[in-house]
Amino acid sequence: MIKVILLDIDGTLTNSDKIITPKTKAALLAAQDMGIRLAIASGRADQGLYRWAEELDMTAHHGILVCYNGAKVMDCQTGEVLFHQPMSVPEGRAVLEHMKKFDVRPIIIHDEYMYTNDVYAGMISRYSGGEKINIIEYEARSNGYILCEKRDLAAFAEFPLEKILTAGEPDYLQEHWQEMAAPFEDRLSCMFTAPFYFEFTARSVDKAKAIEAAFGRLGYGPEDMIAFGDAQNDMTMLEYAGTGVAMGNAVPEVKAAADEITLSNDEDGIAESLYRHIPGLQGV
Repeated sequence: MIKVILLDIDGTLTNSDKIITPKTKAALLAAQDMGIRLAIASGRADQGLYRWAEELDMTAHHGILVCYNGAKVMDCQTGEVLFHQPMSVPEGRAVLEHMKKFDVRPIIIHDEYMYTNDVYAGMISRYSGGEKINIIEYEARSNGYILCEKRDLAAFAEFPLEKILTAGEPDYLQEHWQEMAAPFEDRLSCMFTAPFYFEFTARSVDKAKAIEAAFGRLGYGPEDMIAFGDAQNDMTMLEYAGTGVAMGNAVPEVKAAADEITLSNDEDGIAESLYRHIPGLQGV
């Protein structure tokens, strides 16, 4: 019996227009009315997840936010932190110092601020050869952060960081990510979260580890869970959950790791899958 629904955001919960469609929203609200708990699991910080939690009424149903790809987990109704594993200050500073060698835009979060070197230097393509956008403005506006510049992020970061996000041209990141990650392969988790994003978190941090730690405290096991995702950073979550569902638009590696494949995020794939797995959901 499903007791927990785990949801990635981009490419999964939201469609190509970055909205939750009415059908998917109705299914998730109905699931909560049946006593099923929702969890949003994303690379975003907690502040960037609350807008989705509020839209789905998770703030009234003890919904769970898995933030920074699993570096922090919290109850979005009470604010209780259920799991937290940031990088140490020396680790974060070492990454930021190393990133100075590359043509990337490093981004860090602290309190309500998003820090980078130059807020006007964010024009990149989200996909190889695609139209350019200001990725720094996109990140700040979509997550509700106040932008702030620091000439030297490594010198500034005197506090633990949940993650360091680097944005760059997809082709450039593909060519250089191994060199970017090399000094930290045995110390940190280093991964793509989109073709234009490569990020660093504490060692062994991933969505599955955080979900296991937090939900174990709450009395839930993998057999109680269904998980939805589309990207590489969702794979551990799909493999951990009793039922791992890849979206129809998921990358091939995610589809291979999943138990089943549903329709795409533009075709209400979450809702269609939940209707099959939760008897009576459509009638709620």
